[in-house]
Amino acid sequence: MNRGLIETGNHRNNNMKTYPERSADRLVRADSIEKATDADKAVRAPQRKKFVRTGVFAGSALAATLLIAGRPNPKYVAHEWGTFTSVQGGDGVLLDWRPLETSRLPKFVYDWTHPGLGRIPSSALLFGKGGMVTLQRMETPVIYFYSQKEQEVDVSVDFPQGLITEWYPQASQIGPSMKPAPAAIATADNILHKAGAKSDFTLASWVDGMVTKKSHARWSHLHVLPGQEKLNALLLQDKSGSHYFSARETDASFLQMESLVSTNPAPELEKFIFYRGAGSFATPLQIKTSGSKSSDGGFAVTISNTGKQPLEHMFLLGMEKRSGKFISVKRLEGGQQRTVEFERSSGLSPVGSVSEKLAEAMKQSLVSAGLYPREAAAMVKTWRDSWFEEDGFRVLYVLPRAWTDRTLPLKLEPAPRD
Repeated sequence: MNRGLIETGNHRNNNMKTYPERSADRLVRADSIEKATDADKAVRAPQRKKFVRTGVFAGSALAATLLIAGRPNPKYVAHEWGTFTSVQGGDGVLLDWRPLETSRLPKFVYDWTHPGLGRIPSSALLFGKGGMVTLQRMETPVIYFYSQKEQEVDVSVDFPQGLITEWYPQASQIGPSMKPAPAAIATADNILHKAGAKSDFTLASWVDGMVTKKSHARWSHLHVLPGQEKLNALLLQDKSGSHYFSARETDASFLQMESLVSTNPAPELEKFIFYRGAGSFATPLQIKTSGSKSSDGGFAVTISNTGKQPLEHMFLLGMEKRSGKFISVKRLEGGQQRTVEFERSSGLSPVGSVSEKLAEAMKQSLVSAGLYPREAAAMVKTWRDSWFEEDGFRVLYVLPRAWTDRTLPLKLEPAPRD
């Protein structure tokens, strides 16, 4: 399987108006791509017989990351993409932040306000994602499957430095959380506590499946259904206008998760596994801004790769008052830095033209990183208006696979062909 992660970020600059509250996170598993806009973004794309992740990082105000992943097996191929968004100050220091506005999701997507199955979230999740102040926002990781025949797959994702906040279809396990104990076990715990047992000891914690201690999601016995286009009519819809639905515009197989609720036996159907989250950790791209030598009030951007692996497919984008431009950097070696002059008056184009050209450039980069063309197009369509058209300065880039695998371990059983 290939994994790619993209990080997008916004950068705070005293000379430029930015909107850090409107940042977004993008994650992709495959090879890596990074984007910057007053924030940092990173992307990972899949490689042949490898698992890749990419990320995009934008300057000092806001950042997002994209993750893309693909894995093969004689029976199936899996690809994943998504994003992380973070915010950096003009000095390159990551900032804690909470967006005032987040991208809308369909009402059928699960979160910790309605996790289902009687689950009780940990205290950190009681108020949902909207109450979390973190360094990174992980948005819309989606995992696609491609198979020539029907089969079952178990999918497991860990997020050790963050918390998974939204998901669909319903997960067999999601945490950190616990389920209410059966009446008999609750009664026994009450008796033990009255008899002097420590309050943090419970019989419920010994019951398999009652407590999920780590930040983790698992989908067991996921059915992969190839060649079932007639199932399109059965996919859930709503009128939210969410970008969620753009991710369906691929050739991926349908996925079916059997109901985990005895009173509602209807299975859940989708074309991908979806999840989101938030956490606090550093990304390998640092962005600093300083005054420019030009006389038009521009600025200089210094990008530094603080990691050991190279960063690739980097896009520096500046938008202001419905016009702007972007500069591409193909590769930044580990430990290397580069300064780019960002002049305000030269080479500017209308927002529509910039968005169109950047969308095409990013699609080509994502495909070269390992995504299929329709996957790359779906990803760009999902985030185009917030990545390419909002005022501010952003950087998008692909994160190295090793970084993504440490940050967001993914396990598929059986392992895919690609």
